[in-house]
Amino acid sequence: MKLILLLKQYALTKWNGQRWKSREDLEAWQNARVRAFLEETRRRSPFYARLFEGLPLDNWREWPTIDKTAMMDAFDELNTAGITKDEALQAALQAERERDFSPELNGVTVGLSSGTSGNRGLFIVSAEERAAWAGAALAKALPGSLLRKHRIAFFLRADSNLYQTVRSRRIRFSFFDMIRPVPEHIEQLGWLQPTLLIAPPSMLRLLAEAKQRGELAIAPDKIISVAEVLEPVDRQVIELAFRTRVHQIYQCTEGFLGATCKHGTLHLNEDIAVIQREYVDAERRTFMPVITDFSRASQPIIRYRLNDLLTLRDEPCPCGSVFTAVESVSGRTDDLFFGRSMDGGRDVPVFPDFIRRAVMMASDGIAEYKVIQRDRERLEVSVRTKEGVPDVIGPLRRELAGIFAQHGCRAPEIMFTPYSFRPGLTKLRRIERAYAVEPDLTARDGWIGRT
Repeated sequence: MKLILLLKQYALTKWNGQRWKSREDLEAWQNARVRAFLEETRRRSPFYARLFEGLPLDNWREWPTIDKTAMMDAFDELNTAGITKDEALQAALQAERERDFSPELNGVTVGLSSGTSGNRGLFIVSAEERAAWAGAALAKALPGSLLRKHRIAFFLRADSNLYQTVRSRRIRFSFFDMIRPVPEHIEQLGWLQPTLLIAPPSMLRLLAEAKQRGELAIAPDKIISVAEVLEPVDRQVIELAFRTRVHQIYQCTEGFLGATCKHGTLHLNEDIAVIQREYVDAERRTFMPVITDFSRASQPIIRYRLNDLLTLRDEPCPCGSVFTAVESVSGRTDDLFFGRSMDGGRDVPVFPDFIRRAVMMASDGIAEYKVIQRDRERLEVSVRTKEGVPDVIGPLRRELAGIFAQHGCRAPEIMFTPYSFRPGLTKLRRIERAYAVEPDLTARDGWIGRT
């Protein structure tokens, strides 16, 4: 039964994109799926029954939104699997401590998000949903047909039954626990010789450098970046070392949201979910996604505002897909920097892309970096330069100060510290705001709009 469902979803995902000739056709199909899904969810989820009571289905795109805090607070009544938050949290924490991610709770997979923004979340997935996810993921990720033999090396903070679902007679799936030492991974990769390598960009970067040093001899057919923002400074090193394009999968606790096509363009998975846009900067085409996932019933995700920052692609993708094309996932609203205006009367948002661009403009000799905003008037910067590159502190200081000046802000104090990063359970965030904004300026009326 599960295998049949996996194969069905694989086929639908592989060839479904050809059935819609226009955005209008896709959106009409989505609307019918969502309406049926919402009717069923209002019957099964006490939380959504109350939240959406009496609201007309025709207007579902305007229904109230929720976020991670609301979902976690209402976990017991929101999910339809009859699992309490305490039960799920206890099972997830035990799996984390023992590094054994195989146990289920009443036949349901339970997992814990990494909590990059300091707010960890729980997710649950039924066996049927696991099979459907595996079919969709294989269709988007495999370098070739499902009938070929594949060896997948998958690096992540935590394993899950969700990921192990892809294992079959033709697919050898090997989970690499990022808590283990990198030399151990290098040895195992050499033995496995993966055809598909999936890892966060920070790990891909370390493996690329090992390959450049002659310590790693693998040549995967396809490389996929997951879990962290793929920065240009890392992409360049990885692609040069492995001599292949780096693809991306955009997935989080809230669902399987996007994947790159053969041209390397990230497309949203609009055959699985409706992803509306709340613009934070319409001129730059940057928005926060509002997700309604009509493929997942055990933990329904309806009108869920995610705090990621996505930028629309300016031109159509050559692949011809009607699915929304995204230029980049540039971070989270948690990583928005704020400068103090020249008159000191207001806070001005500075998007991560501007900080990223300042680093790139300062010197092409910067190999790795981190920029942390400690408070509104103080940045902490650390860089690692390529061998033989002269001092970059002066140019980098000028570029960062210039970005704030362009936004009409006072120049921040900039402190430089040694660069360091240890791969493991912590995600790499090259651009990070390390203080809370109260009230949340990212929700102020006037610079967020919906579409």
